Amino acid sequence: MTSPIAALEQHLLAALNPAPEETRRLFHGRGRCWPGLEQITVDWLQGVLSVALFREPPEGQLAALEAMLLRLSRLEQWTGQAILLQHRYLPDSPGQWLVGEPCQQREVIEDGLTYLLDLGVRQNNGLFLDMRLGRQWVRAQAKGQRVLNLFAYTCGFSVAAIAGGAEQVVNLDMAKSALSRGRDNHRLNQHDPSRVAYLGHELFKSWGKVRKYGPYDLIIIDPPTFQRGSFVLTQDYAKILRRLPELLNEGGTVLACVNDPGIGPEFLIEGMAEHAPGLAFVERLQNPPEFPDVDPAGGLKALVFRLG
Repeated sequence: MTSPIAALEQHLLAALNPAPEETRRLFHGRGRCWPGLEQITVDWLQGVLSVALFREPPEGQLAALEAMLLRLSRLEQWTGQAILLQHRYLPDSPGQWLVGEPCQQREVIEDGLTYLLDLGVRQNNGLFLDMRLGRQWVRAQAKGQRVLNLFAYTCGFSVAAIAGGAEQVVNLDMAKSALSRGRDNHRLNQHDPSRVAYLGHELFKSWGKVRKYGPYDLIIIDPPTFQRGSFVLTQDYAKILRRLPELLNEGGTVLACVNDPGIGPEFLIEGMAEHAPGLAFVERLQNPPEFPDVDPAGGLKALVFRLG
């Protein structure tokens, strides 16, 4: 019987032959499709192989994983410069560079757009790869639109919207350092800074500022499941949904997202019907094929609603 690490090795050999031209998730164990590998993800960051452990591995598996990654780096087909291993289950655990020189920042490309990532320093690198098709959808919808990007983080949706011809994007996030990285991302793509606004505020204390820039044609809601002292998804999402009708133009669109595997799409569909009944459910966006999940309701939920 093939061991889990041997199965992962075969998967990576196929995924790197040849390596993707743009940044991609190569292996998504968290979708629970590979027994024994549920805690492991592997991303290709255009020269850096980034491996994340979300739980402490069983005895012996960590040594086997490290040996496999070193073996991979010695193959003739290996075109990378570095391998980074992150123990995500340990708070504030720095990344471990198994191969190559440490590099704390790296520019990557997704759908022709450039993003600046942090490597091995923070828990998240600055770009959630499972939202790739969501950013594609926003880019396709954005021409001439006024866009509100709530919980903007490093402004990935904003970059996609401006690339798609949005008239203006307003980014709101309480983490000003994340918005600063969003400015970097727009700069890297040579976007007109006058079309992008940044609000470094806590949402529930800032509705007046948000309304001032509106009304909007497209609102994006992509919150964390939990943000200490400011947001609990199951308690606070409804407060946002109730505000949507006053922020949207007639015919306006909402992309509402949830990325908690324990919460299905009905949470948003039923919540919208209760708190903003004028917004009709249109569709759930597909997730990228590189993010398979044993439970269709378990992965990222990105749902489209339309007013009127």
